Amino acid sequence: MTGLVFAGYVAVFAAAALACLAGLARVGDVEDPDTRRGLAGLLATSGGWAAAQAGFLVVPGADLKVAVYTAGLVFGMATVGAWLYFCSAYTGRSFHYDPTVRRLAVAVFLVVAAVKLTNPVHGYYFGVQQAAAPFPHLAVDHYVLHWVVMGAAYALAAVGYFMLFELLGQTGYDTRPLYALVGVTGLPVALDVVGASTTLIPALSYESVGVAAFAVGVLFVFLDRFQAVQLAGDVGDAVVFLTEDGAVRHTNERARELFPGLADATGAPLADVAPEVAARLGGDRDVLALDRDGERRYFHVAATPFTFGRTRVGRMVVVTDVTSEEDARRQIRRQNERLGQFASVVSHDLRNPLNVAAGRVDLAREQRDDEHLEAAARALARMEQIIEGVLMLAREGEDIGELSRVSLTALAEQAWASVAAEGATHVVDADAAFDADADRVVQLLENLYRNSVEHGGTAVTVRVGALEDGFYVEDDGPGIPADLRDDIFDVGYTTSDGTGLGLSIVETIASAHGWEVAVTDAEHGESGARFEFTGVDLAE
Repeated sequence: MTGLVFAGYVAVFAAAALACLAGLARVGDVEDPDTRRGLAGLLATSGGWAAAQAGFLVVPGADLKVAVYTAGLVFGMATVGAWLYFCSAYTGRSFHYDPTVRRLAVAVFLVVAAVKLTNPVHGYYFGVQQAAAPFPHLAVDHYVLHWVVMGAAYALAAVGYFMLFELLGQTGYDTRPLYALVGVTGLPVALDVVGASTTLIPALSYESVGVAAFAVGVLFVFLDRFQAVQLAGDVGDAVVFLTEDGAVRHTNERARELFPGLADATGAPLADVAPEVAARLGGDRDVLALDRDGERRYFHVAATPFTFGRTRVGRMVVVTDVTSEEDARRQIRRQNERLGQFASVVSHDLRNPLNVAAGRVDLAREQRDDEHLEAAARALARMEQIIEGVLMLAREGEDIGELSRVSLTALAEQAWASVAAEGATHVVDADAAFDADADRVVQLLENLYRNSVEHGGTAVTVRVGALEDGFYVEDDGPGIPADLRDDIFDVGYTTSDGTGLGLSIVETIASAHGWEVAVTDAEHGESGARFEFTGVDLAE
């Protein structure tokens, strides 16, 4: 019976050594070079450690056994360094790059290795004696230096566990198999404690068995998941792993939050469960707009090949929040459009009255006729109106600052009071409350009121009221033909003697608040224009 037990121990350590050797042949499939080096070092040192434990049991003679056991102790200490290197690389940290950390690690290893190798001289690390249970063998008694070094080694190993568990917990990925594999590496510690404190099992180092199980699980069973977690942990965004034919393979928590259809979607085509993402793959547009929690956000969709060794097995789709960048880009585009509009106004609208004024002044000089000076004065007054309008358009196009809760009725009445419209009627159909820049909304309403009076006459009726997601301003004037409604917000567009800037200012103020403005027919009366502002977050 004892012979079978002995053979079982030898077989376990030999199998662990062979598993590490097989893992070394497979480690080239790991994509990340630093992780690959760390894992290779871990497998090499653990394999040597396991082989030393098996050799300690089978080699003849006490002196040779002690030599082999001591070699195993050196391999064991080297395993700690390889473990930390692997954990740092896999979790995306930079400790394994730090020259100070590397030099300190080498120095500590050399000192500890020297202490272990010189044990026959000082005798403070371990001693040996013959034991009969559970089978005849050379038993090892560990002394004070062993426990000091072992405590430090376990503390360092715990740092590696912390790095791994932190990554596994942060990815939002299904990491249960990897949790189990990492946990397996720690189980042999319990066997070490039992072997050191009882005679039930030999006082050997069993950690190499756990590392071998970890290597087999990672490299032969869960390699794609092992690499997927590392990639998902690196990016911190929504990540979807697809098969080569576009079926969902794995997703992280962030992806499932953004696209609920991905929950329990393993094996389903991406186009069926998240069509908006699939549409951005290989298309001309890679920015996706989503409304989430009452807010519009923008996401960049990118896909990269996902390989298993040299074989491509799918794609990794990363969805990154680029709302800030997209808002800035859109703001720059609006500013560029306004610059172009201003250039048009300056080059065309201002040049015409300027030419008129200059010509009239020349005629007045030649003919000494005050009528020409009056015409020049009117042209200069029009220039002043255009300049004021352009300046106002520039100011209203700036970003909205601090918002306050406003009343539509209060702002409408304030704006009407500043418009010279004797004989015109102002009606507020329904009040609404929302957050806005009060001064700019008053300016918006003033421009609409003036537009109504200019085109509808002093007998016009102007109505203001609330919509489900905004408000409207309408009049019973002549209205705006449908074929002109796309042009009325253009800078300089006018059908009368106005500056053509009033409605441009209205549209600019609305856009600065994030609102949409549309023109339609009035709903009160036989004719008239109606301006509807939507996208307004009305208060409950």
